[in-house]
Amino acid sequence: MCKGLAALPATCLKSAKDMKHRLGFLLQKSDSCDYSPSQGKKEKVSSSQRVSQEEVRKWAESLDNLIHHDRGLAAFRAFLKSEYSEENLDFWVTCEDYKRTKSPAKLSPKARKIYDEFISVQATKEVNLDSCTRERTSHNLLEPTLSCFDEAQSKIFTLMEKDSYRRFLKSPYYLDLVSPPGAGCGPGSGKRSPAHTLDCNSNVVPQCA
Repeated sequence: MCKGLAALPATCLKSAKDMKHRLGFLLQKSDSCDYSPSQGKKEKVSSSQRVSQEEVRKWAESLDNLIHHDRGLAAFRAFLKSEYSEENLDFWVTCEDYKRTKSPAKLSPKARKIYDEFISVQATKEVNLDSCTRERTSHNLLEPTLSCFDEAQSKIFTLMEKDSYRRFLKSPYYLDLVSPPGAGCGPGSGKRSPAHTLDCNSNVVPQCA
């Protein structure tokens, strides 16, 4: 039977107080790190948005595959922004949206807005079009239809396909996604892209040899 705290040595009382303090601290820490359902939901949403390696490889087959995939379009846009040349992609996307216009009454104002923003000489996001295409597109605005930007959109698509799309496929924006998991650091990893080198150096660890 216990004889009371007074009968215990002073060292035992100190040890008991220390243990109580530590237990209290651990309990508070575990409470603050509880895994909430909302956190689990966020992680599931994040993982479900990951694009498969098969889909990423299809982006290299054609520009059409790339920009018709939501994640591919986002990656390509990020790359173009890094080069300060996203106006061509913005124009292409805007034309796609224009062709989905259902109300004939909205065609004229939308067409004029697109022309002023991307095609006119004083356009804020002027795209690189030859004078003939620019003039024909301007003429189409007299009686706008869903196809009045088709020629200009096709020219810009070809321009991106021959220029920025090829650079994108060689950039970290694409290479980082297409490389297999685990590639980059460690023995036998072979040649690494700049993106993988950045990943290796992002933590405070010795750089890869």
